[in-house]
Amino acid sequence: MEEPEMQLKGKKVTDKFTESVYVLANEPSVALYRLQEHVRRSLPELAQHKADMQRWEEQSQGAIYTVEYACSVEGLLKQAISIRDHMNAATQGHSPEEPPPPSST
Repeated sequence: MEEPEMQLKGKKVTDKFTESVYVLANEPSVALYRLQEHVRRSLPELAQHKADMQRWEEQSQGAIYTVEYACSVEGLLKQAISIRDHMNAATQGHSPEEPPPPSST
């Protein structure tokens, strides 16, 4: 009676060993398959996010350029107004620091 029990135990051991070898042999390919599946599912969304970010970056750069240009124009306008005030003061015969004489009206 011991021989059939030994055969049964031996079969269980070999079956478990075969199953373990099979799982170990296929584990890397299963992992790679899952990874590929994940990438295939996630890639379109990531590509869309990248395109959105690039578009937002371009719009931001355009807005930054516009603001910098407006600041330059503002500085030039202030400079032009200052020069105009100095020229007006010089033509009226007094320095720009002094207030103009009151007009008689």
